[in-house]
Amino acid sequence: MYILEAKKVQKEFGNKFNKQEVLKGIDLQIEEGEFVSIMGPSGSGKTTLLNCLSSIDKVTRGSVMINGENLVKMREKQLANFRKKYLGFIFQEYHLLDSLTVKENILLPLSIYKTSKKEAERKFQILATELGIYSIKDKYPYEISGGQKQRTAAARAFIHEPKIIFADEPTGALDSKSASDLLNQISKLNQKRNATIMLVTHDAVAASFSSRVIFIKDGKIYSQLNKGDETRKQFYQAIVKTQAVLGGVQNGD
Repeated sequence: MYILEAKKVQKEFGNKFNKQEVLKGIDLQIEEGEFVSIMGPSGSGKTTLLNCLSSIDKVTRGSVMINGENLVKMREKQLANFRKKYLGFIFQEYHLLDSLTVKENILLPLSIYKTSKKEAERKFQILATELGIYSIKDKYPYEISGGQKQRTAAARAFIHEPKIIFADEPTGALDSKSASDLLNQISKLNQKRNATIMLVTHDAVAASFSSRVIFIKDGKIYSQLNKGDETRKQFYQAIVKTQAVLGGVQNGD
């Protein structure tokens, strides 16, 4: 079963006198439990694609189905409720609240549910331990490192067990060790919890943690790579070769 299915997705900016077509008829399916990376040269439309698939931005034409529901037909209030219930987000800039502790930040998504205090505590303890941040649960964001902030943001995205998690350059502001630690933990959560993840990245190392990489160029799907039985190192090398054919992938969109 596809947890996400996009058909003929188009996105245009501007007006009829000055129109820019960024997405040009994208067809995309993601199965439940998949870890998919989206890559492409600067300006290819990868972040726009993530924004359209996650309902942050509206498509110009086409349909986006998540968990069997068409996001394109939803009104803003319906979309807001859908995001809270079914979607998780990890952004490059963390988006943590400085006035809340690590634990309070992580538990925020559960505040809209009638989750008992005992159940919320159980979920938090398991997830924070898996991500290696349980010991800093009472600290505030300004007291912890960038890597710890992003693992806190990841925990917040996973805590309510969403249908799909969208991650936009989550390692962009991290050093290589912190980035590797985060991606290892996310990969483990993907396998252990059968969590569906869509990652937009310019980094071949980050993409090599996923099971499939979709390359887009000029608003269209250019090619795809499946990891299969390859090691992460072999998959990384295949990604780099495809990047070279595309003309290099740079930070930004």
